[in-house]
Amino acid sequence: MVSTERVLAFAAMSLLVIAIPGPSVLFVIGRALAHGRRTALATVLGNLIGSYALVVAVALGIGALVESSAAVFLAVKLAGAAYLVFLGVHAFRHRRDMRAADMAAPAGERRGDLRTVLDGLFVGLTNPKGIVFFAAVLPQFVDHSAGHLPLQMLLLGLVPVTIGLVTDTLWGLGASAARAWFARSDRRLSMIGGAGGFAMIGLGVTVAATGRAD
Repeated sequence: MVSTERVLAFAAMSLLVIAIPGPSVLFVIGRALAHGRRTALATVLGNLIGSYALVVAVALGIGALVESSAAVFLAVKLAGAAYLVFLGVHAFRHRRDMRAADMAAPAGERRGDLRTVLDGLFVGLTNPKGIVFFAAVLPQFVDHSAGHLPLQMLLLGLVPVTIGLVTDTLWGLGASAARAWFARSDRRLSMIGGAGGFAMIGLGVTVAATGRAD
């Protein structure tokens, strides 16, 4: 179906792109600093689901439409940017409540985890870097002579998603480990939570201001 050479070439290309921290990585770091390891890992999961949803969209032909239409691309980008700013403002406003949140009863954890996964999914789905990569780069690695192009794309899409799972998890664990040291002091924890909120706000503004080459 997909030759080993194409898979390896696409893996190398994916690694080069993923190695440069983009919105998804910075979002994971911001969430880790603001809320800790559990939230960071749930965010990683949501990001990966959102990223693979982009792969599915490209395989079905929807991704190419989004990438080729300046208006649709802009709308998706601004929606993601606005949501990042919203989450950042929320994290900053509640930075002093993080100690209480860490001590919260387990009854609210499941709903909180689901909401966090959905946050990550939305950010991954509206990630301009991901949209351009999957819409413009992924189709170049399919073998047209072998047929079953959508299936090839779905299989190839697992490569960057797997790489992202490893790298994003490492980023999240590293950031949450730094947060653990700050958590020894309520004041330091509040500071790092505020920094995480500012990071997400800054990321949202950056995503909104970033153009694209047509």
